[in-house]
Amino acid sequence: MRHKHHAEQWLPYPIESVFDFFSNPENLPRLMPEWQRARITSSNLAPAPPRPDGSAPLATVAAGKGTRLTITFQAIPFLPIRLPWDAEITEFVWNEHFCDIQLARGPFAYWRHCHRLEVLNRSGIPGTLVRDQVEYELRLGALGELANKLFVGRQIYEIFVYRQRRTTELLART
Repeated sequence: MRHKHHAEQWLPYPIESVFDFFSNPENLPRLMPEWQRARITSSNLAPAPPRPDGSAPLATVAAGKGTRLTITFQAIPFLPIRLPWDAEITEFVWNEHFCDIQLARGPFAYWRHCHRLEVLNRSGIPGTLVRDQVEYELRLGALGELANKLFVGRQIYEIFVYRQRRTTELLART
C-alpha cells in the first residue's frame, strides 16, 4: 500500500538560494538526523541544465536529472547496522522542483520525493515556500503496514521536522 507524507516550510530567503541549497547533494547528510550517521558513499553527478536566466548557481554542485547517489545510514538508533540507499534524480527544473526516487537498494519497496518551491511573501517579507511530497511503500506486505502504523510513519514525520529545523539553521549560516 502506498503512503503519502507532506511537509511545508516557509523560509525568508530568495528562491534561488533555497533551491541551490537543496539541489546540492552535499547537504543531504547534513539534513538527516545525527543518529543516522548518514554519508554519501558514491555519486554519479549529472550536470544541471543551464539556469533559465543564464546566471551561475550559487552552490558549487547541483545534482541534475540523472544524478545517482548511494547514501548509507543507520535506520534504527543505536543499532550499528548501516543500510545503503540508492537514489536517482528523475526531474529537475531550476527554482521550481526536483524529484528523486529510490532505485533497487533502499529501505522501501517504493520511494518518490519531490521538493517543490515557490516564491511566497509573508507579512511583507519575501521568501520561499518549500513543499516536500513523499510517496512510499514498505516491504513485507501486512507486516510492513503494521510497522508503518507503529513507527515508520511517525519516524518519517520526525525526520522532516528535524530536516526543517536543520534547513533553517544551515541557511542562516550562509
